[in-house]
Amino acid sequence: MNKTLKKIEQFHGHLGPYAVIGYRMGLIANKKLGSDPFIKKAVMWTGNTPPISCIIDGVQISSGCTYGKGNISVKNKGIAKAEFSNDNGKHLEIILKTEIRKEIDTNVNKKNMIDYSEKMFEKSDEELFKIL
Repeated sequence: MNKTLKKIEQFHGHLGPYAVIGYRMGLIANKKLGSDPFIKKAVMWTGNTPPISCIIDGVQISSGCTYGKGNISVKNKGIAKAEFSNDNGKHLEIILKTEIRKEIDTNVNKKNMIDYSEKMFEKSDEELFKIL
């Protein structure tokens, strides 16, 4: 397992595909809006119910938007979606593709969770997300 996946596992408590998905969302936000976590805000549409809410931990690790800074909030919608904005007025929506969510929800179990997490980590942004 590579260093990044170990970092996700350490922060989140285990390695799961939704934490990896959130991590990837945060990386996209950093690329498009800048990496300074003090000028970004994140709104998560996942709610606080696992496993979909695990996306939140991944976003916190990679984007730097955290509960402690007060620049991340959660809407209880059960949607694998993150909205990011920055102080310069730029806005970004990242939505997990329906077929990827269906694949995770249908196929992931305790025995293959690490393999699926690694698989999600290796996919391209275009394979995983709709970016608006």
